[in-house]
Amino acid sequence: MDKKARNTGLVVLAAAAAGAVAAWVIRDQIQRHSRDLFSRSVLRRLAALGFLAKAEATVDHINLMKDFVAWESRGALRRRAQAIVERMERDAMGSALSAG
Repeated sequence: MDKKARNTGLVVLAAAAAGAVAAWVIRDQIQRHSRDLFSRSVLRRLAALGFLAKAEATVDHINLMKDFVAWESRGALRRRAQAIVERMERDAMGSALSAG
């Protein structure tokens, strides 16, 4: 095998490894924030809402947020979560309309 092909293979392997690590970190962050969404700590719930406000509008995220809205007792957090649900539903409908 010549040097150029070997170097190309190493670069592809390194890129694949970096992509796998990035995917793992993102999945871990989403799971952690989803778990913190139902924490006893108001600050953790608020931080989880901030993270999920930027999350992609998926069916799982929308259902999670709807469960949170039904569960949350603090009005301010419940209103913030409802606004996030509405944004996610708009984004999901827009994606569905543009794909279909």
